[in-house]
Amino acid sequence: MNLSFFDQFMSPHLLGIPLILISLLFPALLFPSPRNRWITNRVSALQSWFIYTTTKQLMTPLNKKGHKWALILSSLMILLLSINLLGLLPYTFTPTTQLSMNLALAFPLWLATLLTGLRNQPSASLGHLLPEGTPTPLIPALIMIETTSLLIRPLALGVRLTANLTAGHLLIQLISTATAVLFSMMPTI
Repeated sequence: MNLSFFDQFMSPHLLGIPLILISLLFPALLFPSPRNRWITNRVSALQSWFIYTTTKQLMTPLNKKGHKWALILSSLMILLLSINLLGLLPYTFTPTTQLSMNLALAFPLWLATLLTGLRNQPSASLGHLLPEGTPTPLIPALIMIETTSLLIRPLALGVRLTANLTAGHLLIQLISTATAVLFSMMPTI
């Protein structure tokens, strides 16, 4: 095997067509076609039940004002679930192992959360920039440090998530390669 361990993260092609396009378009086949009834067959009934159960699990701990996030959180969860499950198919690529995908999802959600917090509870949101009991001469420096850490947070979390996913995939690749090599050497196992 002359491949690098990082070749598993390259997007595979079939007849010159990137398989990432096919795997991203595949969930569109699961969307129900418009009919005069809401639930027309067992697949749409199963989809409706799954979306209802997922939304109920997400929204149970939140108060009524937080339920307006139900649509975006449910849609995001179903998108991530379908993309990651499609990444398990052979010769497909999981886009969530890429930093660009993680940052594209992290930054708007972080910004929406930050702006919503500043709009609804400005004093509590700004209060996180200054720890309680801070000496007066340190206040300007701490506010700048906390603001910088707040602005860097989506980038840092996106990089950590990508690194953890990459490390997990590499670990699985290393273990499977070692198992394949050792299996032929030790037939008693």
